[in-house]
Amino acid sequence: MRTNRLRTFLTGFSVSWGIFMLILLLSLANGMVKMSGEFQSSNDPMRLTLYPGYTTMPYKGLKEGRSVQLNAKQFEAIENSNPDKISGVSGYNWISGQVSSQLDYLSSSYAQGVYPAFFTPRYHFSYGRPFNQADIDETRKVVIINEPSAKKLFGSADKAVGGDVKINSYNFTVVGVYRHEWDDGVFVPFTTADALTGFTGNIETANVHLQDVGSVEESEAIEAGVRRTLAREAKFDPADESGVWIFNRYENQESNKTGNKILTYTMWVIGILTLISGIVGVSNIMFVSVRERTHEIGIRRAIGARPRHIISQVLLESVALTTVFGYIGIVIGTFVTEIVRHWLANTSVPLNPTVDLGIALQVTVTLIVCGALAGLFPALRALKVKPVEALSEE
Repeated sequence: MRTNRLRTFLTGFSVSWGIFMLILLLSLANGMVKMSGEFQSSNDPMRLTLYPGYTTMPYKGLKEGRSVQLNAKQFEAIENSNPDKISGVSGYNWISGQVSSQLDYLSSSYAQGVYPAFFTPRYHFSYGRPFNQADIDETRKVVIINEPSAKKLFGSADKAVGGDVKINSYNFTVVGVYRHEWDDGVFVPFTTADALTGFTGNIETANVHLQDVGSVEESEAIEAGVRRTLAREAKFDPADESGVWIFNRYENQESNKTGNKILTYTMWVIGILTLISGIVGVSNIMFVSVRERTHEIGIRRAIGARPRHIISQVLLESVALTTVFGYIGIVIGTFVTEIVRHWLANTSVPLNPTVDLGIALQVTVTLIVCGALAGLFPALRALKVKPVEALSEE
């Protein structure tokens, strides 16, 4: 390696470049997988989200094209359809308008009427409490806001609980302040929102909260049962999927996990294909090295060197060359990844590419295996050198 420095450098550079690309691709894939996982976790995948729709099939004398409405009366029937797998049902509707306090106002905000089950486990309360059943039963004028809104409306989040805000000129008392990664909504009890919108009882969106679900097939069976129950309650054909739109978030989460695995495997394939060019270079150099050392190998064989001694010499040199320059690629790749991570931290892109211990160990094993493979065939060729012929080589 010292004698042929340029050759060693060029060969090592190709290995470093391959490892650098592998590290960069895996770190980006790792960041995307974590981002997807955090979003799914914050969005509570253990639920079915229901949206009212329009029928596309006639049903028992009723024509197609009818509007299907969701309402709170259907909740009990949905819960009873599968009490072991459904922990509760919640719904919400919207109240557009201005939210304000004596200090400030949220000009672009709106309020959602929700049930207590809406907040579990997606929202973390910094101060106060979520809604309870008494808030629903007594149609209380209470409100829950997020930390940034609390700071803006009251100057400090800890001063918000017990304070008053106005929603469309109605006074509401703040009973809770929550934290959430992306939701900034203002929430009031569903019955209160229903009273402000004319006591229709209609629900714009409903959530069926699941429990003890361990497979996509299970979630699909629960989804089918919920659709049958709603079809019976709202009088539409159970086969008419347009009557009520159901978003199976558990199934969506599992699909995303599969997609993330495919993404990671794809990055591995691309990275290894890039690395192969460097490994082929190492293998070619080792073939040249074996050819240059024919006389040396012949002398060693003549004085009693065993085959494993010849093989280990070639393999160790190949592994050393691959590992040294490979780790240079790892260091550069990690450094560039940190630069990208800090740069993305100052943007709106929620991507956090990282090189964790698992990736480092996987790449290290890949380096050693590739180095061994690169030297294997040259080592086998070295064994074929006959001592008599080798000693006659100039």
